[in-house]
Amino acid sequence: MNILLTGIDGYIGWPVALKLSKEFKNDRIIGVDNFGRRRWVEESGSVSAVPIKSMENRILAAKDCGFNNISFIQGDLIERNFVNQLFDVYKFDTVIHTASQPSAPYSHINGEKANYTQFNNNQSTRNLLWAIKEKNLVDKCHFIETTTTGVYGAPKFIIPEGFITAENKREKDIIPFPGMAGSWYHMSKSNDINNLWLANRLWNLSITDLRTSIVYGTETQETCLNSALATRFDFDFYFGVVINRFASMAVAGYPITIYGKGEQKKPQISLEDCVQSIVNTVKLKKNKLFNVYNQTTELVSVIELAAIIKEQAKKFDICVDIQNIPNPRIENEEHKMSMDTTNFLSLLPEIKYNINSGIYQILESLIPYKQTIIDYKDRFIN
Repeated sequence: MNILLTGIDGYIGWPVALKLSKEFKNDRIIGVDNFGRRRWVEESGSVSAVPIKSMENRILAAKDCGFNNISFIQGDLIERNFVNQLFDVYKFDTVIHTASQPSAPYSHINGEKANYTQFNNNQSTRNLLWAIKEKNLVDKCHFIETTTTGVYGAPKFIIPEGFITAENKREKDIIPFPGMAGSWYHMSKSNDINNLWLANRLWNLSITDLRTSIVYGTETQETCLNSALATRFDFDFYFGVVINRFASMAVAGYPITIYGKGEQKKPQISLEDCVQSIVNTVKLKKNKLFNVYNQTTELVSVIELAAIIKEQAKKFDICVDIQNIPNPRIENEEHKMSMDTTNFLSLLPEIKYNINSGIYQILESLIPYKQTIIDYKDRFIN
């Protein structure tokens, strides 16, 4: 089996490559990246708290640790000819699409960044889908994409896994959940979902949409084997997700800063559990359907996260202050999100981390890099 993994250099992509290599030893993993995440973070004036190696050194370290079936090709998925050449050579059985510009705040910097985010993300997905179609791989290939739970917005009912029943004048039908995204980035993923749905309806392409929630953590079982296998860890305003940024604030002795009330609940999943569930998805049989999984293990409010970090930090003799500032974002600060995860939990029967154990793991891993975080602490808040 030939597996295409897009975004292999990313926070999620690199650990996925290692776990795939471990669980699919006899298959070939082709990783593709244009190193966009490195450029965007540098452009934002920040760095990864955990030092990361070049892709060349990552691949060498992986081989030293027994991960022998990972190859890397540098290229940009918005280039249709590049994507077509990939499929000409490898005839992929599985595509795992984790590549995107993933930051809502970055997409809101200005109109240029909003345009770039949507064009980059949507063009890449379309190019991959059409390569599968035009290379006659529809019956052979399973397309897996990590989209986002952010496409759901903040509805006042339990969020289903992908579909809702719509009824009008006693007639009803099951339809994809409408895009209610609250950012230009999240709307790019709503657009992706519409294209995935269309590709499935038109071609019967087997598609799995993993609606990824907020991913936290510094490591997986595989990245721990060698420091050269570490994945990146961002803590800045643009690319540091809430738990990772709060934990970094604690380590640096900076007050955990909550926007507004912080009472809104957000879906969370650890990096280890996120990566394992992606690998488990590869094991599913192709069924010519559009399958949706809400990739989350817990719903926790922002203010609860801060309190848990404060409590866990005591175990490392770290004193944490918490402060609230006016919210620069337009959001319901009291929304109590509720989400169905029945299908997803069948995909991930064993959960490795909960919020408490996951936060402890982050703090323990970050302490050696305290000075790096302090040096860039001005990047916590825009």
